[in-house]
Amino acid sequence: MGNRVTRGDFEWVYTEQPHTQRRKEILAKYPEIKTLMGPDPHLKWIVSGMVFTQFLACYLVKDLSWKWIFFWAYAFGGCINHSLTLAIHDISHNVAFGNKQARWNRWFAIFANLPIGIPYSASFKKYHIDHHRYLGGDSLDVDIPTDFEGWFFCTPLRKLLWLFLQPLFYSLRPLYVNPKAITQMEIFNALVQLSVDLIIYYLWGLKPIIYLIAGTILCMGLHPISGHFIAEHYMFLKGYETYSYYGPLNWLTFNVGYHMEHHDFPSIPGCRLPMVKKIAAEYYDNLPHHQSWIRVLWDFVFDDTIGPYSRVKRLCKLANES
Repeated sequence: MGNRVTRGDFEWVYTEQPHTQRRKEILAKYPEIKTLMGPDPHLKWIVSGMVFTQFLACYLVKDLSWKWIFFWAYAFGGCINHSLTLAIHDISHNVAFGNKQARWNRWFAIFANLPIGIPYSASFKKYHIDHHRYLGGDSLDVDIPTDFEGWFFCTPLRKLLWLFLQPLFYSLRPLYVNPKAITQMEIFNALVQLSVDLIIYYLWGLKPIIYLIAGTILCMGLHPISGHFIAEHYMFLKGYETYSYYGPLNWLTFNVGYHMEHHDFPSIPGCRLPMVKKIAAEYYDNLPHHQSWIRVLWDFVFDDTIGPYSRVKRLCKLANES
């Protein structure tokens, strides 16, 4: 990764992100990987099935007791909702309808957002572009915790609390680190989401709304699937800022575990990322990767050398700067 200089407790580097060079090398050696780019024709049908499954669940839970509302929110509905956030992640790269139908991707992401209960997709798109373009960029990549998070959440109990509060930090951190003007698509996202929430409330009452939103919050906090938040870019080994996971939870998460491959080729849909690893095996097989997201969460909490500060940071010029 080049020379490193410690500033605060983040790992500051003064080199380009590794994905740029690796992408160039792989495409030069395996130009057939370009054929993997483009839309996933199955994604829209899978996502639609998940959305309507959650609407059916809203009807089924409307008369349950509160304890069962929260149980099914955590054990079932939240898993679907977390999976839908990762579908939205894929859709943000235009893999539902292709780059030529960018608007259709944005609208479909808003549809995928409906069971999540709170507007998310348009804001995610706005910031996720920066995460790829300026990976680790100071004040640009809002995926990186703030100095306060790194300083305060430094003990096992506090790190456990931080994991539980992840949805809160992911929602509020961009407003502090890199505030941007609200877009028309964000307003549309919020209006559509509020309208559907009100329709669900009118038809079936408050419990389905709580089922949806509680599932989203619980399963983006302390939940096995949420291990991917930590596994992707937290520096478990010095010199490595992105990690993949090749385990079975990829079946539920649109292959988000193939994260090195995704950052190398963000325009390739998740369903084809295993092919990237297969074709260019020598570029990935010897890189460190995670075996278990549950183990990732355990190590994050109890390993004193890992915490919110365990991220690579770099200074990046904005793309429109000379």
